[in-house]
Amino acid sequence: MTEPLLAGRDLHKSFGPTEALRGADVAVRAGEVLAVMGPSGSGKSTLLHCLAGIVRPDSGSIRYQGRDLVEMSDGERSALRRTDFGFVFQFGQLVPELTCLENVALPLRLGGAKRKPAEARARQWLERLEVGDLGDRRPGDVSGGQGQRVAVARALVSDPKVVFADEPTGALDSLNGEKVMRLLTDAARGAGAAVVLVTHEPRVAAHSDREIVVRDGRVKDLELAA
Repeated sequence: MTEPLLAGRDLHKSFGPTEALRGADVAVRAGEVLAVMGPSGSGKSTLLHCLAGIVRPDSGSIRYQGRDLVEMSDGERSALRRTDFGFVFQFGQLVPELTCLENVALPLRLGGAKRKPAEARARQWLERLEVGDLGDRRPGDVSGGQGQRVAVARALVSDPKVVFADEPTGALDSLNGEKVMRLLTDAARGAGAAVVLVTHEPRVAAHSDREIVVRDGRVKDLELAA
């Protein structure tokens, strides 16, 4: 079996007296869509935030391309989130003061790209996500489904190796949710990016290649059993 692109081993994380993760193991292969399922409060979002370098676990290791995220400085993890990781959250978290085009171009601009080439690439991704006509509009002027497609475009614009999607359809009706999931997974697979998808909905997880379940902060991933 090839080495996973991203792997967390024996991850523990507590928030005060609450143990969110209690020895969780998970592996993500390059290019796969992995659904992380479990009931509310099971620790699945904490697991995603640890794997993405947003939250540092209390103990355990997170290996990404030969490096341990736990040992990285805050600055190194922040740089990794700009270059190698993309993010889609439940409510999009678009910047309301920017247009949709500017929102999608933002990761490129933060990485040092000039405005015109960044916005040209952003426009291409808006087209791919079927919202090319929304570039000049602000997030408050588009529907929830449209906003999530803009958020997906922003997550993929910088050619990330891994996209982290935390309940990306949780605020959408079933029809818009299905469309966002189809566009997200198709676009990610087309770009060769892995997706770590947190959800509690089987219909959303059905878009994945593989599923794991988090319960009481624990998950044993068969990819790490060997």
